[in-house]
Amino acid sequence: MLTRYYRDLLNFCLRNARDRETAADLAQESYARVLSMQRAGQVIAEPGALLRQVALRAKIDLDRRAAIRQHDDIDALDESLQPASPVHLQPDAAYASSQAVEAYLDTIEALPPRCREAFCMYLFDELPNQEIAERMGVSISMVNQYISRGKLACAARRKTLDAGR
Repeated sequence: MLTRYYRDLLNFCLRNARDRETAADLAQESYARVLSMQRAGQVIAEPGALLRQVALRAKIDLDRRAAIRQHDDIDALDESLQPASPVHLQPDAAYASSQAVEAYLDTIEALPPRCREAFCMYLFDELPNQEIAERMGVSISMVNQYISRGKLACAARRKTLDAGR
């Protein structure tokens, strides 16, 4: 079994690991696991496929262990060396974002009822214009006008929000 599948398995591992030493380790680990399965009395119908599957799982295990080690290394660093949280998680940015969302919702709410209905179906339900027209009982060109009006209102609100920064 060793000589028949080794080259194929090693190439498979090399494609996944992108490192010769790691690929050789994965191939060896795969053979060890499959041989122990065979010694335990399991019948192996497709050894090549099983070796690749075991190698893939061994690579996943290797990646998980590396991620855990990296996470432990980061935890060991002094807190002052750790990067600040992303800008969108900063309290000021989160507040500004919630204010902007509220402003957009107010803008949409201020649209005329039929325009608001079409724009909401377009924006939130992601319905195609044809379906919106059918649901509302209006023409596609009317739906296009409603959506354009909603987009223009939101663009105007964005300009006022950007000017306030």
